[in-house]
Amino acid sequence: MDKTNLPNNNMQDKVCLVTGATSGIGKVTAKALAAQGAQVVVVGRNQQKTKDTLQQITAETGNDTVEFLLSDFSDLQQVRQLASEFQQRYPRLDVLVNNAGAFFNTRRVTSYGVEKTFLVNHLAPFLLTNLLIDIIRSSAPARIVNVSSEAHKYADMNLDDLEFKRGFAGMKAYGRSKLANIMFTYELTRWLAGSGVTANALHPGHVATDMWRTNFPIIGPALKWVMSLFALSPEEGADNSIYLASSPEVEGVTGKYFIEREPAQSSAASYNEEVAQRLWETSEKITAIN
Repeated sequence: MDKTNLPNNNMQDKVCLVTGATSGIGKVTAKALAAQGAQVVVVGRNQQKTKDTLQQITAETGNDTVEFLLSDFSDLQQVRQLASEFQQRYPRLDVLVNNAGAFFNTRRVTSYGVEKTFLVNHLAPFLLTNLLIDIIRSSAPARIVNVSSEAHKYADMNLDDLEFKRGFAGMKAYGRSKLANIMFTYELTRWLAGSGVTANALHPGHVATDMWRTNFPIIGPALKWVMSLFALSPEEGADNSIYLASSPEVEGVTGKYFIEREPAQSSAASYNEEVAQRLWETSEKITAIN
């Protein structure tokens, strides 16, 4: 498929919220949407880094409507504050890109009764999406884009051990959180049927990130360098996100898992509707969404 740049001003008058937008594919996605004329709201954890990202995107795209909000996705109260601040400032939300994610090489317990990877990668975007769903619905046609990973294919959804007390491994926890992203997407699609809001998940490809340096402080820099020899650049990795967020080609397309701009099969486990419903109900309970 031709992957030439989408036309400028393709997203004129659209409001887009991109989480995890201060580095990597999130930053590239936010910049690309701004270059197409969208009013992009950049979400990051660190105030100075987020401000710097905003200034860089504005300078490079010439789009002075780019703004930012702060939120640490390991704290669900901050996610609630993010949703509240967004709704106070903006009258619509045309595109939500749930990009923020994390990988932890060691098991980290949280006050929410789940392991931290699951909290940051699934529960936070689950909560944010639900809190913003009314404004998204009122903006239809609108899009929700969830960044997952092929790592989901090596995971199962054990709802009885979300703290990962048994058999923890960093990649197993990461895979489970990415499986949750896809199951959430499919269940969300069923929930949004007929609303004019689409929801799709994607695999960005293997992208060299600071995950290696952060989680492996001794060998991390060298490991990241080795991985970068065959990994995608952030620009390449962001292509799928940008495509699903803005391309007219996928207008109305929903409930799919995309790899390289094409619908692909996710794991057999991801299509289990009964488990997906249980995951939704469990997530509602933990996040106290109702």
